[in-house]
Amino acid sequence: MNFSGKYQVQSQENFEPFMKAMGLPEDLIQKGKDIKGVSEIVHEGKKVKLTITYGSKVIHNEFTLGEECELETMTGEKVKAVVKMEGDNKMVTTFKGVKSVTEFNGDTITNTMTLGDIVYKRVSKRI
Repeated sequence: MNFSGKYQVQSQENFEPFMKAMGLPEDLIQKGKDIKGVSEIVHEGKKVKLTITYGSKVIHNEFTLGEECELETMTGEKVKAVVKMEGDNKMVTTFKGVKSVTEFNGDTITNTMTLGDIVYKRVSKRI
């Protein structure tokens, strides 16, 4: 399955508690909570380029599935991680105690991030 395309956030759950737990400052949490961010994915074989735009904040991540890479988090921190495919439609990674599962289903992407007992869920649709 190829995931290339542009996707815009439609809904999110537990944004504020999750971002607080990640260490994001309160002012940035308040600014970011209502922004409908856009993710652009270029997926070619095992190579993935991901650009996430939230207002003026832009995060660029490039990785090869199954290989260690450096990812930028929402806080701007760089972390080492391995992004793996599970089945045909899920990308899974873990960094700094956060498990991230990105599931592709037609024109919808559901990203679920878990930190301790806080589960942040973001649903985006292809635009």
